Amino acid sequence: MTEESAHWIFSVYPTLVLLADLTVRIGLSIRVIMRKRPYGITFAWLFVILLFPFAGAIFYLFFGENRISDKRAARARQSQDHYQYWLNSLKNRSPVKWDEKADTCLPLHNQAEKLIGIPALAGNHLELIDTPEEILQAIVDDIRGAKSTCHLQFYIWQEGGMVSEIENALLEVAGRGVTCRILLDSIGSSEFLKGQRAKTLMDAGIMIQASLPAGIIKTLFARIDIRNHRKIVVIDGEIAYTGSQNMVDPKYFKQESGIGEWVDVMVRITGPVVESLAGTFVSDWYLESDDQQATALDIGSTIHDITRRTDVHQIERTGDTPVQLVPSGPGLVPDAIHSLLLTTIYSARDELVLTTPYFVPDESLLTALKSAAQRRVNVTVILPQRNDSKLIHYASQAHFFELARSGVRIMQFRGGLLHSKTITVDREFCLFGSVNLDMRSFWLNFEATLFIYDRLFADKIRTLQARYEDQSEEIDVHLFERRPVINRFMENLALLLGPLL
Repeated sequence: MTEESAHWIFSVYPTLVLLADLTVRIGLSIRVIMRKRPYGITFAWLFVILLFPFAGAIFYLFFGENRISDKRAARARQSQDHYQYWLNSLKNRSPVKWDEKADTCLPLHNQAEKLIGIPALAGNHLELIDTPEEILQAIVDDIRGAKSTCHLQFYIWQEGGMVSEIENALLEVAGRGVTCRILLDSIGSSEFLKGQRAKTLMDAGIMIQASLPAGIIKTLFARIDIRNHRKIVVIDGEIAYTGSQNMVDPKYFKQESGIGEWVDVMVRITGPVVESLAGTFVSDWYLESDDQQATALDIGSTIHDITRRTDVHQIERTGDTPVQLVPSGPGLVPDAIHSLLLTTIYSARDELVLTTPYFVPDESLLTALKSAAQRRVNVTVILPQRNDSKLIHYASQAHFFELARSGVRIMQFRGGLLHSKTITVDREFCLFGSVNLDMRSFWLNFEATLFIYDRLFADKIRTLQARYEDQSEEIDVHLFERRPVINRFMENLALLLGPLL
């Protein structure tokens, strides 16, 4: 090696690498700052970019921005007119008598309608189902009674147990001409989508579509951790289910994790709001598939043709419960569900109870919870004692002391992984669906939440929450304050990444 080449290798190369790293860090830092995202998210990404040379930049390029694939974005733009036409048709379907509801309900409804465009619809009947056996059996029974369509959408679909009965029921009705569509998240249901059982279902004429396909190449064009987290079943456009239950049998799901069975809840719905759920499923299906019966791109097709072919239609009243569906996600109004949750918390006057498996609030949500407790609202947050994510476990615990000191009761559920996502406010209304209290659900996932403006149903959810409380233990703030220093360090380290979880 000559002296000149040695000088180049040991002097010039490191300088070039240093300058390249500095350029990338400064450039991406400016980009993060100029995007004007919430403070916690901005700070977390700056921490990652500045702390880890090159790796932080690569991580940001893959996961730092909510990039949807060009194909999906183009389809969304092309379907917008049809979607908006359908939304406008809902406005006078089944109006709610707001003078019979608590005065906190109408402002929340108005905000949700302004953000999403879907109004509350009166006249629904809701059946709360809170055991996996009853949930799966009810879905089996309704599938077997189907006459025209079975539409199922889940984040996770795993074979085994009672899920096999669901699959057998679909095979049975598909054999007699019922149109069956299954929309599954490509990552959450990756094992099933690659398996033999999925092939068997498709060979029988059942359409199965992966939502938000992921892969190494796709990572270059779309953020792969934007996921479809919705759980929706619609039968004949007349009966719907939604809630927190994935298409899994808890007796067979994640048994090796050592956290116990997952505890979920679903609601079976009949009445006008089923049309909102049916339309949301069809919209999601259209964005992902080339199913000509569901497409809105055929020249000359009308919204009437599309809805007729996919069983999206007006439904008569079956009960007295007003319900508003709020679908959320990065392709819609990005901060919709976060804003609505803040309004929900600030509207509480006497009691606020929340259940969630993943609890990583940002500063605004944390402030809202502490503020509610400080104005003497009885605030209770029920979380699983053990979690399937260590990072989220530590990030959650980082907030326990300041919440408890403000008067928030933190209850740790001991009966398995509490996966239900519920909020009750003053026993006057409730929120129910797939949204976790973390940044992923607020900003990255496509979710579905029911805003249920009904005292009787809110009382049913509150009774269920009380059962969870009976299986929980409140943290002792004085004992918690004396936890080991290493625990505090892990919590604070996880907290730095909390906005990204």
